[in-house]
Amino acid sequence: MALGLILGLGRAMRRKRTSSLDILSSKRAPRDYYKGKNCKPTGFHTRKGGYVVMQEKLPNYVVPDLTDFKLKPYVSQCPREVKTAEASESAK
Repeated sequence: MALGLILGLGRAMRRKRTSSLDILSSKRAPRDYYKGKNCKPTGFHTRKGGYVVMQEKLPNYVVPDLTDFKLKPYVSQCPREVKTAEASESAK
């Protein structure tokens, strides 16, 4: 019995896939199998075929007030080179 436990542990350590999501793919499953993208549901299905969205399951983004903030939220695709005293000192 102890030998069987040791062999079982050895097999478990040699397994290639540790995630259960990788074991069954849509190519190795029946035609109507849809694996999904590992997303969390935002509600539930009703008995009559509808879907109820629950507000507590939706993501809630908290954005601070940026009225007096010095920086702008835009980053240019082609920034200009600005030479400062710190950059010239670190290059030496």
